[in-house]
Amino acid sequence: MKMAILKALALACAPVVLAQAVPAVAQSYPTDPGDFWDVTGIEMLDGGDLQYLQWLASEWKKEQEFAKSKGWIKSYHVLSNLYPRSGEADLYLVIIYADFPNAKTMLEQRKAYMEWQSKSLDQLNKENGNRASFRKVLSSEFLQELILK
Repeated sequence: MKMAILKALALACAPVVLAQAVPAVAQSYPTDPGDFWDVTGIEMLDGGDLQYLQWLASEWKKEQEFAKSKGWIKSYHVLSNLYPRSGEADLYLVIIYADFPNAKTMLEQRKAYMEWQSKSLDQLNKENGNRASFRKVLSSEFLQELILK
């Protein structure tokens, strides 16, 4: 008799227990982590548009293609702000990474890049400073894509 009562009680409680379990299983986080996006906002200074775009189409593109060939980045883009307001960037340089490298990997990548580039740090730094005459970096953001489920 006691066993029959316990069975009946267990059967009566089963739907309540199962109803509690279903929402926990059904509820999952609505996004998955995606790629990392490095986005730099650039203001092109008066008279510097052509010069900067030429540098992007040659040197910057060559550097990104090298990084892509090594598997360091997935892709890269140059986006134009068609209606920039005061203080907004004219261009956005986007580099997309599947993973973010650790310190050891970063050092290995730097060494490989410097060997490939065949320019000294002083020369690269000077070239970077020269670009200040025709462009200004307004922002730099490191974002992670959220993949909606």
